[in-house]
Amino acid sequence: MDKLQEIKQRLEKNFDVKYRKVETAIGNATIVYIDDLCNVRMISEYIVMPLKNIRQLPETKNQDKSILDQIMENVLDINALGLCDDVDDALWHILSGDPIVIFEGIEDIIFLEAKGFPVRSVGTPETEAVLKGPKEGFNELIVNNIALIRRRIKSTDLKFEIAVVGDKSNTSVAICYINGLAPEALIRNVKEKVAELDLSFILDTNYVEDALKNQISFFDTVGYTEKPDEVCAKLLEGRVGVIVDGTPFVITVPYFFLENFQMPDDYYLNKYFTNFNRVLRWIAFFLAVFVPALYVAVTTYHFSIIPSIFMFRLAVSRAGVPFPTFLEVLIVMLAFQLIKEAGLRLPKPIGGAMSIVSGLILGESAVAAGIASRITIVIIALSSLAYFLIPKLYGPLSFWAIVLVGFSSAFGIPGFLSGVLLMLIQLSQLDSAGYQFLFPIGSTKELKFRDIAFRGSLSKISKNVIKEGGKDES
Repeated sequence: MDKLQEIKQRLEKNFDVKYRKVETAIGNATIVYIDDLCNVRMISEYIVMPLKNIRQLPETKNQDKSILDQIMENVLDINALGLCDDVDDALWHILSGDPIVIFEGIEDIIFLEAKGFPVRSVGTPETEAVLKGPKEGFNELIVNNIALIRRRIKSTDLKFEIAVVGDKSNTSVAICYINGLAPEALIRNVKEKVAELDLSFILDTNYVEDALKNQISFFDTVGYTEKPDEVCAKLLEGRVGVIVDGTPFVITVPYFFLENFQMPDDYYLNKYFTNFNRVLRWIAFFLAVFVPALYVAVTTYHFSIIPSIFMFRLAVSRAGVPFPTFLEVLIVMLAFQLIKEAGLRLPKPIGGAMSIVSGLILGESAVAAGIASRITIVIIALSSLAYFLIPKLYGPLSFWAIVLVGFSSAFGIPGFLSGVLLMLIQLSQLDSAGYQFLFPIGSTKELKFRDIAFRGSLSKISKNVIKEGGKDES
């Protein structure tokens, strides 16, 4: 079976696969391409017409290869072209949007780049809104995402290494880093994790994230973003990025706990205003995860620390509530979680309005029905509002808030402190691509990560302080 017949057999029952026969002076040629993945006009003008107008080529010792070399150099007007390694490589090019050319009696196959599939244009990231700064966001095409990064870092040290992952999907995955800044151990770690992926398909960065995390935790130890400027900033800190074809999210490692309190526009706003906002985010963190548990512990076991006047008001507020404080708090927390999830999943025009109206109606109805007290509604509403200041911690804080409420209801403040200690123990055990998740706490490794709790001068943040070519000394 010749190669053309094998390709036809493996691509049978696909109506969009086209076979265009062209008669040339050196024999018949067949162009194989997928209609909805290729630019048909390019194929017609720069492949079909030049092949029809081909003249007899001179004979040489290595006739087969020399003919194809001359065709590629002098006939085909396509910038990117080459020879396929085998039939599998030819099929990969066809399925990626590249047409191939097969000549009768010649073993080698030519591939040409003439992609033309529909692509979403570069737009504004929906998950990372900024007040000031670049508003470009990645899209689903890997070459566009690479271009957005290269446009910002014009350096020969910026490297992109490609890998094809997934037995069925054959998805392109690009590992990007800056040579001399990223530690060799980190680059090697990411490459090994990607090479070890044994998957039938990969459709999003989360498939790679699972391999890089390899830990059981609600906390994300792998960063992700839709903003090219944020990826570039992390690459310039000596980190490694992973771009997966088909998704607008790019992941970066290592990723640290302190980065959850940093927002994309922190480096484009006034330094003092940025630091003020970071203080608010830390306050929001404590409100979101600790306040409900402390409320349960104090009202259940430690009445004596509550002022007498406030205790009287609290008793009056809870007079008609039939549930213990623990169950009351869980019911209200569950209700607010449902409202938040509904607001996120609904279309934007009605999602926000529905969340506000549902919160107001639910709160008033719960108090009127005697299901929850007003003070409980206020505590949980304040805690839920605090989540939105640190959106990347929404998942883990929701979980740990419930865990701490359970500890507090069982043992009071000692139980609350035990739960906090348990959370800190897990945080201290997590790592991100070989670096402590609480970096720089408890770590001797070096990385150009100088924006810790408060943002300092941009001149100090951007100064290269890594020595010995970014090599990891650990």
